[in-house]
Amino acid sequence: MVLRLALALVISLNALAAHAQSSKRHERDRQMSQEERQRMREDVREAYRDRERQERPGQAGQRQTRQQQMSPEERGKLRRDIEDANRSLKR
Repeated sequence: MVLRLALALVISLNALAAHAQSSKRHERDRQMSQEERQRMREDVREAYRDRERQERPGQAGQRQTRQQQMSPEERGKLRRDIEDANRSLKR
């Protein structure tokens, strides 16, 4: 009788130990996926930063191209329009 009880106790302790190891393994897997998600977020942020860096010089280049394409008459008209707008803002 005592042997059966001892055997049942040993089996249940082994089952509990196996379950605890399994839980730890799942927890580690979950933690790994959280680390991977964090890395992915950082990669996406870096990609956005890279895109912004690439767009900035392109935008400045477009502005210069537009200025070069304007005729002297167009630039003069634009200058007068801006001066008129500034005068009306001061009032």
